[in-house]
Amino acid sequence: MRYLLLFGLYIVLAAYAVTDVLNRGKQEYFGLHRTAWIAIIILAPYLGALIWIGLQMRGRGGTSEPRQKAPDDDPDYLRWLRQQERRKNDD
Repeated sequence: MRYLLLFGLYIVLAAYAVTDVLNRGKQEYFGLHRTAWIAIIILAPYLGALIWIGLQMRGRGGTSEPRQKAPDDDPDYLRWLRQQERRKNDD
C-alpha cells in the first residue's frame, strides 16, 4: 500500500510539472529546451519534478522577457521629449 501511495504521489507531481512545462509560452527554460525538461521530469522520479517546481517557485526564469520601462525611465523617450520641447521653443 505504501508503494502505491508513493507511486501515486510521483504521478501527481510529474503530471503537474509536465503540464506546467507545456503550458508555458517559451520553448526554453533555465537554459534547457522544453523536451529536455519533460525528459528530466519523467526519467528522474521525484527529483526532476521537484527541481522544476522549485525553480518556478523561486521565479528564476533564465530566459525571461525584458520588462517594458515606464516612459519616464526610458532614455529614448526622455530624449524625444527634450527634442519636442526644443522644437516647441524654436517656433
